[in-house]
Amino acid sequence: MSRNAGLITFNGVSYEHDSTKPILIEANFSIRRGAKMTLMGQNGAGKSTLFALVSGILKPDHGDINIMPQTTIAVSRQVIPQNEMALTMRAFFEKRFPTKVYDIDPKIDEVLEVVNLLPSDPEVVKGFKDRLIGSFSGGQQARLLLASALIEQPDVLLLDEPTNNLDREGIAHLTEFLREYRKTVVVISHDADFLNAFTQGVLYLNTQTRTVEQYDGNYHDVVKEIAARVEKERRKNAQLEKEIRENKEKANFFANKGGGMRLVAKRMREKVDEYEENKVDVRKEDRTIRSFSIPAAAGVPLEVLKLSSYKVIRNHKAKDVPCDIILKRGEHLQIIGPNGIGKTTLLESLASGHATGEQVASGVTIGYYRQDFSNLDFDQTVHDCLLSVMKKKVEEDMRSVAAGFLINSDLIKTRIGLLSEGQKGLVAFARLVLLQPGLLILDEPTNHINFRHIPVIAEALNKYEGAMILVSHVPEFVEQIRIDNVLDLDKKGR
Repeated sequence: MSRNAGLITFNGVSYEHDSTKPILIEANFSIRRGAKMTLMGQNGAGKSTLFALVSGILKPDHGDINIMPQTTIAVSRQVIPQNEMALTMRAFFEKRFPTKVYDIDPKIDEVLEVVNLLPSDPEVVKGFKDRLIGSFSGGQQARLLLASALIEQPDVLLLDEPTNNLDREGIAHLTEFLREYRKTVVVISHDADFLNAFTQGVLYLNTQTRTVEQYDGNYHDVVKEIAARVEKERRKNAQLEKEIRENKEKANFFANKGGGMRLVAKRMREKVDEYEENKVDVRKEDRTIRSFSIPAAAGVPLEVLKLSSYKVIRNHKAKDVPCDIILKRGEHLQIIGPNGIGKTTLLESLASGHATGEQVASGVTIGYYRQDFSNLDFDQTVHDCLLSVMKKKVEEDMRSVAAGFLINSDLIKTRIGLLSEGQKGLVAFARLVLLQPGLLILDEPTNHINFRHIPVIAEALNKYEGAMILVSHVPEFVEQIRIDNVLDLDKKGR
């Protein structure tokens, strides 16, 4: 089928948040029925905005978005909004429909089975749909987000970072589902291996031209193609720069000779102008954050944290587990376990100082990277958020750290709630650098983060000299970090 016969077609579509921030400029692309596409672009490029345009939440400023009649579209969001955390599961699914759906429970059971979240215990199933959304773990919420899109049985499924918070089993289950899925899927994700498992093409949101480039092939092939094109553009420009320099030198030489040589000099300058016009705008590939370190505050005691017990969730019931854990300065502890076992709940309680059996040494500052960023004030500007955690509030120092995390002068004036999830993550890391914590608690710190930044973040965490507790479902990331001890919440025999 030709691209012109697409299920969804953008014809000269332009959209801007305001007159200074264009997202798309005359974008043209087409998605055919049954396609499985990846949407690429750096953090803040406008990928979620493009999803909102496809789904009709936003309207273009110029151009046309043509969607085949009777086509239904559903979006699996990145995160569950805070105002939906107090809903029951049943009410959460009911919100996906514009009108009342009677006898919705069988539909919920069907999609929970698809996302591997339906309990096997019949006694647990009875009250399962009355549980509050906020009581589910981050990984379980990720599955609920996917299920909430699937329950609409859409023709087009738009998935925004669907692997965030999923454990390895969850990612494998989602990958197999997408391989077998017969309808149209467009996915935003920074998990390269996950994308390559099912992708048939890529839509690349070019932040320099503000257009959408369309490529065929699997994810890894397209990334190589884009890299090769960038290198070709750079080589062409390098050659033209050489020609420009040589001709300028010749033009100056002949101009100084006077007489008929001035005509030769004029021709040389015309040639320089021609070469300048032939130079291509080399795309700004996703920029990578600068190398950084998270300083530990001076005077951190040897024994930072003592823990005599913790809670785990088994068969949807909380259970106290005795332990004897002492986390010392410079030690890195990884906490592992499947989705729903209680990892995030444990980190939250440790970060707040209210965990059962917890004792944090006096005067230790805790830096908490929370997976949903809800410990950031979304009404604050980035500027005020970063400055507020500094002991010595030096504007120049704050801006220098922010720049290293690609937070420019425009972004620093923006309210945190208006940032993309990836940009919020970079703000959270900049905040930790300025906070200088003695105890660092990290809950899925690679969520939403561009894959180019991840090795830089891993290097910083590997070198961190304070006490650290880490939860991550990304083994390639954890392998780059020194881990001294592992606490397995699912360890048998407890």
